[in-house]
Amino acid sequence: MWKNYSADYIRQNRASGYSIMIAAFIAALFLSFLCSLFYNFWLDNIAGTKLEDGDWHGRIAGEMDEDAISMIESFANVEKAAVNTDLSNGEQVVVDICFYNKKTVYQDMLQIVNMLGLTEEVCDYNYQLLSLYFVRIPGDQMPRLLMPAYLAVVILVCISLVLVIYNSFAVSQNNRIHQFGIFSSIGAAPGQILACLVQEAFLLSILPILAGMFLGVVFSFGTVRAINAFTETLAGGRQSSFSCSPVILIIIFLLSMLTVLISAWLPGRKLSRLTPLEAIRGTGEQQGKKSVFRRKKHFRILSLLFGMEGELAGNALWAQRKALRTTSLSLSLAFLGFMMMQCFWTLSGISTFHTYFEKYQDVWDVMATIKDVKIGEFDLADGLKNLNDADSCVVYQRAEADVRLPVEAQSRELSALGGPMAFIKDPACDEGENLVVKTSIFIMDDKGFEEYCRQIGVNPRLDGSIIWNCFWDSVHSNFRYPEYIPYVEEGMDTVVLQNSEVKYLQEAYQSEGAEQEGFAEIPVLALSQECPMLREEFGKSEYALVQFIPLSLWRQISGQIGGEGKELKIRILAKTRESLETLNMLEEEIVEMIGPDYDVESENRIQEKIDNDKMIEGYELVLGAFCVLFAVIGIAHVFSNTMGFLRQRKREFARYMSIGLTPKEMGKMFCIEALVLAGRPMLYSLFFTILATAFMIKASYLNPMEFVREAPVGAISAFILTVFAFVAFAYYLGGRRMLKLNLAEALRDDTLI
Repeated sequence: MWKNYSADYIRQNRASGYSIMIAAFIAALFLSFLCSLFYNFWLDNIAGTKLEDGDWHGRIAGEMDEDAISMIESFANVEKAAVNTDLSNGEQVVVDICFYNKKTVYQDMLQIVNMLGLTEEVCDYNYQLLSLYFVRIPGDQMPRLLMPAYLAVVILVCISLVLVIYNSFAVSQNNRIHQFGIFSSIGAAPGQILACLVQEAFLLSILPILAGMFLGVVFSFGTVRAINAFTETLAGGRQSSFSCSPVILIIIFLLSMLTVLISAWLPGRKLSRLTPLEAIRGTGEQQGKKSVFRRKKHFRILSLLFGMEGELAGNALWAQRKALRTTSLSLSLAFLGFMMMQCFWTLSGISTFHTYFEKYQDVWDVMATIKDVKIGEFDLADGLKNLNDADSCVVYQRAEADVRLPVEAQSRELSALGGPMAFIKDPACDEGENLVVKTSIFIMDDKGFEEYCRQIGVNPRLDGSIIWNCFWDSVHSNFRYPEYIPYVEEGMDTVVLQNSEVKYLQEAYQSEGAEQEGFAEIPVLALSQECPMLREEFGKSEYALVQFIPLSLWRQISGQIGGEGKELKIRILAKTRESLETLNMLEEEIVEMIGPDYDVESENRIQEKIDNDKMIEGYELVLGAFCVLFAVIGIAHVFSNTMGFLRQRKREFARYMSIGLTPKEMGKMFCIEALVLAGRPMLYSLFFTILATAFMIKASYLNPMEFVREAPVGAISAFILTVFAFVAFAYYLGGRRMLKLNLAEALRDDTLI
């Protein structure tokens, strides 16, 4: 019987089913789009992790022969085992292992090492890759938040969609309270009524869900293609492939159906619990209408601004506050997220421009970084300097050491602030007349050092050090606008360098002299407050004393001092500095010259700026899409409410009409409701955004006027106006039908309570 009744009702009430079908379609569309997109993001993260870290799951390093490797390969769950020739050496063999069942990697690895007679310490795991397969290995201390974040977003969207489409089912079911009251009075059980409502929801939703799933997959495919087109323009951008597994389609269908059925079950459960008398009288429907008139709440601001219509609109929204919670929350999240994102990226862009692009604008055009090479072993410096498009080239490497400074050598300005010990947390200080402080040594190729000597007006020599005589006064300035004072007094002739790993007492140094192993005393050629043209941050790290020395001198003292970094850097200025084509060609020439012999990474200034701007645009696109998603959820809920205007609020407006309210005044009420519904979340979000932005400006020590000049007013205004326009359009559609309401028709079948 219930099957025939549901089919007949659906055929005879097509209009009431449209809102349910649209809601189910929207739910399936959003869930299909997000799940399909996240599934491809997940696969792309797996591919990226394999490309960066390798596709191995477990790794064993130890003394193993071919029989041991064969034993590993014969293990039941091992898919493949291969010797890692890059990590293996004469002392130990490193074997990378892949497993069929990744869930048991940890247990299987322990069994393998026990079988080989080794200990657990020889095992290593590809933690990042295994975490993407939902495998957590004991001992992994890093927070792996990617998959929880994906799941949290999907769950949040499901909950939001339930709240959105709940209203569509509630409107449809409330229209039938009287009918179900009659059914209940002749013996229909609450469970039968509830099953009937859920059955109707299933019949109405099955086709819209399938259509929404298909369109969501199409949208996600288009999004992946758009991301690929975007990353294709970036230097080194990796392309992603699109995949749609039958498993993910089944999950999307089940999630969509579950979301729709829960949305129908919630109001249906409430309806099925009404007593026959309550259902026949329709008290459940009227409760909300009574609150509009019986609730004594005044809205002074709305009354002051809009008069009587403002007071009525405020009370109408107050009566619907529970139904509109999802709308307010979604719009608040959308406004807050979009405003915060725009302000954050604006501040980030200002900061990046000042601290990177503007600061080093005249310092570099092309940078090449060579890993695991000492500057004394690099023999291509002369060839780089002879490149046709290169105007200037410096090869340099950073080293860390300690320097012994007599207490009286520090400047008077620094002494007045308490000396280096007032700034350095744990200064290594002798008890005698010398201080031991950190020093950053920049080793420059000989020609580059001679060029620096001429830059500061010093006679070029290759047997001494030039000290950058600046100390950051962090007491009276900040990192954004630093002020410097002299580090040491003028007239310093020599400086004593000390290997930072060697800890000698002052007495030992004084007794054995500067020729002792671990120490080197070198001449000071000059004290200068002008640094060479290198893309480096000087002097702020541990308030180190910065020195520049030539390669020839470093070859003499490197055995005693050591401390070279693992990266060799090459800074090149081009003859034509504003041409991207010229810089790209110069970069290619450098890579071709260095690449065959060294592991080199390169970048050029103009391309780096372009890539940085595009990366920010990409982040804004992704985060903006989530803000738009929240806005769409809120707007969809507004449309869902306004589509139910005629049944939900006809008694309310019949009362207004009975006391003489004109259609024009009722239209004004709708405008005020739309304004408040969208304006209140906007004002709250604007307030919190201003507070957060002020905090970020203060924390980053930026000049507030710089942000004011670059404030994203246009983007934020466009987003706000778009949301307001859609909310107003929703009220227009609902209000247009309401304003055509006939008073006698509105009250004909209902008892005015």
